[in-house]
Amino acid sequence: MLTLKSGGNSVSVMLDGKEIYSVKKGDKPLLFGVGKNTYKMSHGSFKISEVSGPRKLEIVEEIAVSGDEATLRMPHGTAVLSVSGNRLNVKLDGFESYNRLFIKIPAKPDEHVYGTGEIFSEFDLRGKKVNCWVAEHINALQVTKKLVKQTFGFKNSTHKQKFSNYETYYAQPTFLSSRKYYFHSFTTARSEFDFTQPQYHFIKIDSVSDFCFGFGGTFEEVIEELTAVLGRQPELPDWVYDGQIIASQGGTDEMMKHFETAEQSGLCPNGMWIQDWEGRRVTAVGKQLFWNWEWDKELYPDLDKKIKELNEKGVKVLGYCNPFLAVEKPLYQYASEHGYCVKDREGKDYLVTITTFPAAMVDFTNPEAYDWIKKIIKENMIDFGLSGWMADFGEYLPTDCVLYSGEDPEQVHNTWPARWAKINREVVEEAGKLGEILFYTRAGFSDTPRNSVMMWNGDNHVDFSIDFGLPSVIPAMLSLTCCGFGLSHSDIGGYTTFFNLKRSEELYMRWCEMNAFTVLMRGHEGLNPDLNAQFDASENVLAHGAKFGKIHKALKPYLKEAVKINAEKGTGVVRPLFFYYDEPQAYTVAYEYLLGRDILVAPVIKAKASKKEVYLPDDEWIHLWTGKEYGGGSHTVDAPIGKIPVFIRKQSSFKDEFLKLAEI
Repeated sequence: MLTLKSGGNSVSVMLDGKEIYSVKKGDKPLLFGVGKNTYKMSHGSFKISEVSGPRKLEIVEEIAVSGDEATLRMPHGTAVLSVSGNRLNVKLDGFESYNRLFIKIPAKPDEHVYGTGEIFSEFDLRGKKVNCWVAEHINALQVTKKLVKQTFGFKNSTHKQKFSNYETYYAQPTFLSSRKYYFHSFTTARSEFDFTQPQYHFIKIDSVSDFCFGFGGTFEEVIEELTAVLGRQPELPDWVYDGQIIASQGGTDEMMKHFETAEQSGLCPNGMWIQDWEGRRVTAVGKQLFWNWEWDKELYPDLDKKIKELNEKGVKVLGYCNPFLAVEKPLYQYASEHGYCVKDREGKDYLVTITTFPAAMVDFTNPEAYDWIKKIIKENMIDFGLSGWMADFGEYLPTDCVLYSGEDPEQVHNTWPARWAKINREVVEEAGKLGEILFYTRAGFSDTPRNSVMMWNGDNHVDFSIDFGLPSVIPAMLSLTCCGFGLSHSDIGGYTTFFNLKRSEELYMRWCEMNAFTVLMRGHEGLNPDLNAQFDASENVLAHGAKFGKIHKALKPYLKEAVKINAEKGTGVVRPLFFYYDEPQAYTVAYEYLLGRDILVAPVIKAKASKKEVYLPDDEWIHLWTGKEYGGGSHTVDAPIGKIPVFIRKQSSFKDEFLKLAEI
C-alpha cells in the first residue's frame, strides 16, 4: 500500500513501509522547457523535427502535506502528489510559460521495460529510444526497399532496420517495468521515452501534463491498477469462439462459394468477413475498397437475404469501415455540403492521400458530423444485419488541418483513433448490441482500451520477416498486454502483398496454427489476393485449417474464462512469460507467449523449419502433441507444420481437456 510520510520540510512516498521517493524543500524534481515541432506527413508516415528552447529546473519552495496529498509549490506552479490505493498521481497546475516536461525516473541496470504502445520489432525496450506518436506502421519506402533487395536475391528474414525508423499504429505514453510498476502520462501530445541509460529512464513530453505511477506485488496486480485508470474491454460475443472467420471478397457468389468450401471441409466457419461489402476499387497497389459506407448492391446482390440465411446457420457476416470518405461517392458529397469534413487552412476539405487516391476525413470534433457518422454505421451496418466489422485507420489526422472545435490538431492527432473507437463503441451500445457485435480496431492511444472491443495487429507482411511478418505480431500482442489492452489478434497470413512479396502455403499454415492459440481466428485475403495462398489453396491447406479451426473451437471454455478475467481485472489473454516466472530469460523472450495462465505457445517463425528450440520456465510442462513431460530450460522439439510447439502446464485444471486437442 502506498502512503505519504511528512517530514516537515519534506515528504516521502512509502510503499509497504519502504521509501521509494522523497522530495524536500530546495530540491528541483522536475525539468520544464519550451519547443516547437514541425511535422511532414506522407501516407500516414511522419517526419518530425523540433526546435528546442531553454530548459529550467523548478525549485521546491514550500511543501504542504494533508492526509494523502502533498502540494509542492514552485516558482511557476504547483505539483500535487496524491495517493490512491497503489497509485501515485502527480497533478501539475500553472507552468503556462512552458510546453515541455522532462521526467527522470530512477532505474536499475538489469531492469526491463515494455509498452509505449504496440511495438512490432522488439519486446523489451531497454536500450531503446521510443517516439510515442500515432502513425502508419508500414510505409511505402520500407516496402519498396524490401522489394528491391528481394529482386536482387537479398532476402534475410532476421534483418531489422534501425529502431528509430519504425512507427506504430498504436502509441501510448505508458510503460511497464520489470520492477513491478507502471508509468503513464495523461498527455495527448507527442512524447519520447529514452530507456538507454543504466541508472534512469528519461521521458520528454511535448506538453505539461499530469502523470501517475502504479505498483503491485505481482504483474497481474500492476496491470489491474493500470487498467483501472485506462479502462478494460468487455467480454466478447459468444460466437467468436466457435471456429474461424473466413475472409472473402468479390461479391455474393464468391462469399457463398467460400462459405460452402469452408463448411464442407470442416473449417468451423463462424463468420464470413467481406471487407468490400461497400464496393471495391482496383488500383496500382491492389484490390482496395470504395470508402462509401453503403451496401454495394451490384457487387453483392441479395446480400441482405444471404446474411439472414447464414445467421440461421449460426454464421455471422462482418464488414469494414473507416473514418474516411471516398470523394467519388454520395456520402462524401453529403458530408462536404454539410461541413462535416476536416478542413485545410483555406477552408476546403482536407484530402489525404492514402495509397494512390485521396479521401476526406469526417471531423469528429463537429457534433453534427459525429452523430451523422454514428447514424451511418447504425443504419447501414447494424440495422442491415452485419455482426461486426474492421474499424480501420485513425492514424492520419494531419497536424496542419483545421478542426471544427478549434482545437490544436497537434494535440488532437494521437487521440483520433481513440475517438474513432469511441464512435463505434457508442453505436454498438446504443443499439443494445454490446456482447453481440464484434468490431476491431487497428490504431490506438490512451483511451482506446476503454473504447475499443478488440485490436488487430494491422497490415503485416505476408512473410516470415521478423519486423513486419509473422514473427512481429507476437511482441505486438505482448506489448499491448503490457499497456493494458488485453484482446488482440492478427490476420491469418498477413496482408501486405506486392510482386515477389506474396504468401506461400507454408506461411498461411504456420500463421493459421498460431492464431488458433489466440483469442480470435480470422483470415484476410490480402492486398493482392491473386498472389496469395488462401484458406482453400489446396487440400492440404484446407485440412490444416479444419484441424486448427476445431482446436480453436475446443478452446472456447478456456478462452472465455481468460477473456472474463481481462474484462474484470485487465490481465490480457496473451501474456508475457515474466508475469509468472521471475527468471532472466522470461524477461527477454519475445517470440513465445502464454495463452491465459496454462498454455505456452512458441510459434515457428522461420520458413522451412521442422524443429524449434523452446525456452520453458521453471514449471512442469506437457508437450501437447506427444504427451512428453518437460521441466524448465531450453529444449529442442520437433515442429513440423501442424505441430506448433505448445506446452500445457501440468497443474492446469484444464489439463485433461487440453490433451484431447492432440486427437483432433
